[in-house]
Amino acid sequence: MKGMITVNNTYQPYPYYADTPMYDPYTLYHIYGTYPYPYWGNPPMYHPGPPKHCIKLKDYGPEPFVLNIQEATKQNNTFRTALWTGEYLQLTLMSINPGDDIGLEVHHDHDQFIRIEQGQGIVKMGDKKDMLDFQEKVYDDYAIFIPAGKWHNLINTGCKPLKLYSIYAPPEHPHGTVHETKADAEADEDHHCH
Repeated sequence: MKGMITVNNTYQPYPYYADTPMYDPYTLYHIYGTYPYPYWGNPPMYHPGPPKHCIKLKDYGPEPFVLNIQEATKQNNTFRTALWTGEYLQLTLMSINPGDDIGLEVHHDHDQFIRIEQGQGIVKMGDKKDMLDFQEKVYDDYAIFIPAGKWHNLINTGCKPLKLYSIYAPPEHPHGTVHETKADAEADEDHHCH
């Protein structure tokens, strides 16, 4: 027939169109990968991070050491565990029961850093044992800086254990220190004082 245009297309994905579309979605699929056909074939846009796992809580110092400190701190259930002790620095993990405290103490020759990973409490500090005139509420992700010579205490005011890590420079406790309970820590301190 004269004047009739014939389209030689063996694949007609759109039978209702009079003309074939200007693009082929299946060709675009091969050019751009799986987006947007199908979207579930794409990997997520975020990385969820490595799987959580328990680590053995012991003193790894003074060897080089790397870990997820938040996971280790939340995993700890002892009153105090030395996780890394070097010549000039020490990291300890602590878990303070609801209503309990670290205990009033002072470090004359070094500063101390504490970070709260779980729970809430009140930190008190002062120049004298019976005059703790500095007081602040603390929660998850709070950091506490304790200058040398300041009497201090941290009290758990929440309903779950207060999980924290503490950094001393220089070390405060012997390498490998583990105090299952506060009573164990107090007995150990009494033993070292005599």
